[in-house]
Amino acid sequence: MYWYQSQFFGMHFFWWMVWIVFIIIIFGWMTPVPRRTVRLYREDPLAILRRRYAAGEITTEEYEDRKARIQKDTGSPKP
Repeated sequence: MYWYQSQFFGMHFFWWMVWIVFIIIIFGWMTPVPRRTVRLYREDPLAILRRRYAAGEITTEEYEDRKARIQKDTGSPKP
């Protein structure tokens, strides 16, 4: 008797699901995602210099020169 109503309900339900998924995708795409590579704090120049020296990227002379220059520029006392 009312066979068209059951089909209408099926398509109606389908389109509601399409719109809901579409809205979720759009809002999910628009919200910023925290990046895992972002540091929580900014490393100070002396810490970067120490890390590079420990890794062997710079020589002892370069380390001492740059350390003195950084301490002079920032006004840090010599440890």
